[in-house]
Amino acid sequence: MAQKITTIFTDIGGVLLTNGWDHVSREIGIEKFKLVAAEINERHHLVYDTFESGNMPLDEYLDYTVFYEPRNFSKEDFINYMYSCSQPYHEMLDLMRYYKKQYGVKIIALSNEGREVNEHRINAFKLNEFIDCFVSSCYVHLRKPDEAIFKLAIDIVQTPLEHCIYIDDRSVLVQVAARYGLNGIVHENYETTKQQLDALICH
Repeated sequence: MAQKITTIFTDIGGVLLTNGWDHVSREIGIEKFKLVAAEINERHHLVYDTFESGNMPLDEYLDYTVFYEPRNFSKEDFINYMYSCSQPYHEMLDLMRYYKKQYGVKIIALSNEGREVNEHRINAFKLNEFIDCFVSSCYVHLRKPDEAIFKLAIDIVQTPLEHCIYIDDRSVLVQVAARYGLNGIVHENYETTKQQLDALICH
């Protein structure tokens, strides 16, 4: 019989919520605000790692990527659009709340996100009501797939690895985590993830 899982490490974007600020929302924003895609994307790729690692505030990120020339919309307008891109996956949120309440499972967010977007998502969707710890790139200044962020998360939790599971919608990150002893589930949809977690938690 498999070891019972007592700690879940989970990505947020693509698992619990839609992605916070990804290429899809960026492309829609470019069209919505009538921006030049090549310019915005080039600037984004030059500074995004710094922003997501918590070493650049959102205001400065936008100065470099959008407001490097006068616009006919405000920075507040653009930030509100960015925040609106975050939407919940209600079934997955309810599932995590269930495991927390019914089985006392520790739930740790392990995600790449800029500080302001991350904090909007935590507050808007009340993630801190069931997530015990946020190992977010903007707080720890490390990003997945860096080995160090996985090691840090494991060290913080102090749960034997055989009692841990990691959930991510990107298979390569599940593969990276496995190299450091953290087994994972590639999240494809609610039904298959629930089935796998139930087998590991509810027995």
